[in-house]
Amino acid sequence: MKKTVFFIFTKSIGLYINLLSFIYPKKASQLAYSFFSEPREGKLSKDKLPETLQEAQSEMFQLNQDFFHTYTWKGNDTVILLVHGWESNASRWENLLPYLKKSGSTIIAIDGPAHGLSSGKEFNIPQYAEFIHIAVQKFKPQYLIGHSIGGKTCLYYQSVYQSDAVKKMVILGAPSDFKIILNNYIALLSLNSKISKSLETHYLTNFKLSLEQFSGKIFASKLNTKGFIAHDIDDTVVLFEEGKKIAEAWKNVTFIETKGLGHSMHDDELYKKVSHFLFEEK
Repeated sequence: MKKTVFFIFTKSIGLYINLLSFIYPKKASQLAYSFFSEPREGKLSKDKLPETLQEAQSEMFQLNQDFFHTYTWKGNDTVILLVHGWESNASRWENLLPYLKKSGSTIIAIDGPAHGLSSGKEFNIPQYAEFIHIAVQKFKPQYLIGHSIGGKTCLYYQSVYQSDAVKKMVILGAPSDFKIILNNYIALLSLNSKISKSLETHYLTNFKLSLEQFSGKIFASKLNTKGFIAHDIDDTVVLFEEGKKIAEAWKNVTFIETKGLGHSMHDDELYKKVSHFLFEEK
């Protein structure tokens, strides 16, 4: 029943946007982008923070008209920055935190644009990367860990900003080709070619990248940072082949194939391997 309702809902929105594109094309394009870029889940309330985040020191940073939150579990001079994915927030790292805390490291988790306690309604990778850049300048992390679109943002960040502070990166279940994500959205709503073209133009105009260039494997090909990628063969959100594309383009990377973890990638054995890569590998 839920699937039927969702199908009718998405197709109805798509039909409305398609009809609008012939009368008010600019408004139709803005609406299509808004539905694509605005997360429906992942926001947090200060009054009802998950217990994991209540244990951390919270700090807010300003970026133009926006602000974002970080959470710090204080440790030694080794610093790890955690970057969550779409419709999530900093609390998604609850299962990994115990493994990282064993090292005594200082751990920083960030709420992305329009997620957690951070402001805004729009999520996009370049803005998320700006958040990361401010956090890197402030906390000087040696290690970045990103999940899903957060992992792709880490790749974009390091390829653009080339931070010398970051020595290793862990990427979990991340997509490579942005065009696949956008095309899936277009197919979901059955949007017409006018809207499809306008969405591509939006990215080229605002982010100075074509959809083909907005690729995790291209970002990874520019990295000298040591990397660790894990992707599950049963991931139905981001296909396994996406992780392989990134790994094949990255010069200095370890690629781990998992099974049965799905997209969340929560697993004790995997987290042990992540810890070994960060703290024990020579």
